Parts: sequence; C-alpha cells; structure tokens
Amino acid sequence: MVNEDFIYRISTDQEWEEFQKNGSSSGGELDKSTGCYHLSKLDQVQMTLQNFFLNAKEDLYLLQVDSKKLGDGLIYEAVDDVNSFPHFYGPDKTFLPLPLDSVVKAEKLTFINGNFKCSFLT
Repeated sequence: MVNEDFIYRISTDQEWEEFQKNGSSSGGELDKSTGCYHLSKLDQVQMTLQNFFLNAKEDLYLLQVDSKKLGDGLIYEAVDDVNSFPHFYGPDKTFLPLPLDSVVKAEKLTFINGNFKCSFLT
C-alpha cells in the first residue's frame, strides 16, 4: 500500500482550537465512537466534505498532516470496493489524540459555488 507523505483532517473550528490549546485533539464523536481518528488522502477530501460537512454550522479547517509523524498507528482501511482511508489509531491501537506537531499546515475552508476551497484543493 502506497503511503502518502501528507494526509488531511477536516477539522471544525472547535477542534482546531482544542489542538492549539492542548497540543492535540481527541477528535469528534465519530472518532471517539470508532476508536480512531478519521483522515483522508487529498483526492478524498472534497468527496468527504460533500458527503459529511455540507450542513456544517461552524467554520471548517483543512489540516495537512505529516503521515511519517504518526508511525505505525496510521492504518489504511478499505471502506468500500474503491476507497481506502487513512485512520490514526495510535500505537497498539490505544486511540491516542492526534498530536498538533504532526500538523504541518492548517487552512480555513471556504464554500463557493457548491465546492469547498483552500490552497490544498485546486
């Protein structure tokens, strides 16, 4: 399986504040209930935004994450016949918070003409 240099986290305003305040984030309800931090490859971001975040009431950020800093806690899992998504479980699947020092860059997303935009999404 090809390991991407960078993977992406769609983050809410509240989650991004938690990162900056605590140096890490435990994610949202979905992450906590599934025991892993849900991430996307760049070519999956727009689809994930369209499928899950169209009705978001708060600002969204796209976080560029250095996959090498996540080590063997990062696992690519098939969600259907076509897509496998990166999930961060932490070492030995201990569900550690995602560390801020793995975040290379964060950008606020804008929603224009039915698509989410930022410099990562060209």
